[in-house]
Amino acid sequence: MDKVMRLASEKGVVIFTKSSCCLCYAVNILFQELRVNPVVYEIDQDPEGREMEKALMRMGCNTPVPAVFIGGQLVGSTNEVMSMHLSGKLIPMLKPYQATC
Repeated sequence: MDKVMRLASEKGVVIFTKSSCCLCYAVNILFQELRVNPVVYEIDQDPEGREMEKALMRMGCNTPVPAVFIGGQLVGSTNEVMSMHLSGKLIPMLKPYQATC
C-alpha cells in the first residue's frame, strides 16, 4: 500500500490502470478532454502489480482499475468519476491541474 500511496501523491492526477482495460482508456480520454494530463501507471506492467491491485482493493476500490486519485485522494473508479462528471463535481476538483490553453 505504501507504493500506491507514494505514487498517488506524486502528481495532482494519477490513474492506476491495466493496459487491456477499455474503461481505463475511457477515463484517461475523459481527463484529456478536460485538459488534464494524468500520470498513468499500468499495474499489469509493474513487477509489484499484484500487490498494488490488492492495496487498491483494500483502500476501497470496488474494482482495482481504473483507480483515480486527485490531489493524493482516492476518488474511485469509472462509476464514481463519471457520476462526479455528470453532477458537475469533477471539473472543480480538476481545476488546479488543468492545462491552460
